[in-house]
Amino acid sequence: MNDHQLLRYSRHILLPQIDIAGQEKLNHSRALIVGAGGLGSPIALYLAASGIGNLIICDGDQVDLTNLQRQIMHDSQSIGIAKVVSAKQSLARINPEINVTAIHEQVGADKLLQLTAEVDVVIDASDNFNTRYRINQACVINKKPLVSGAAVRFNGQISVFDLRHDDSPCYHCLYPDTGNQEDMPCAIMGVFSPIVGIIGSMQAAEALKILLNIGASLNGRLQLLDGLTMNWHSIHLHKDPACPICQSSVPV
Repeated sequence: MNDHQLLRYSRHILLPQIDIAGQEKLNHSRALIVGAGGLGSPIALYLAASGIGNLIICDGDQVDLTNLQRQIMHDSQSIGIAKVVSAKQSLARINPEINVTAIHEQVGADKLLQLTAEVDVVIDASDNFNTRYRINQACVINKKPLVSGAAVRFNGQISVFDLRHDDSPCYHCLYPDTGNQEDMPCAIMGVFSPIVGIIGSMQAAEALKILLNIGASLNGRLQLLDGLTMNWHSIHLHKDPACPICQSSVPV
């Protein structure tokens, strides 16, 4: 790192768990964020500020006035443009030294399989079950760590599925695809704006910890937040030996 970078990331470098070696690792890391909305905003902002060298952001939507209550990566000047374009502009202002790839589409299974193979960590900031299942399957196939989050009304949840390990549960183990899942979009249910900030910031923290290989991740744990009481509930997760998505990695 040059002197400018040493100064920019000095507060990370002061942490013995990170130091110069860890920051250099972040600077050379690649992360995929699926979703540039309420969760994707704090995720992308913190990863960019932290110096993740290469960020890939996928989202097929455009910025709408109703997004601005919680999607802090966008502002009034962004209304009508693609969220990934707005995101790239915002991240360039925060940290012009990183590379941001903006993909303006609702990525399908084949594209996700390709993208997950190219990165070190995948962060799911989507808002529907179909996309979550596709992301999970791509991460299972490519054995990539997946940081998953969701938020609606006053409730949030976060977990990590570290699919580099054969004994890790996957998202499908937690929420089997029975075909009866009902999405609860914010447009219908509403969402308390700070909830996405809390969950998204935690997703960024989990992604950074995974990249740095420090601390204990949320792999095998589901954290549930009640934003009205600020009570957290933790549920331990186990791999489902009958899971049709990840059962092939169950040790024989």
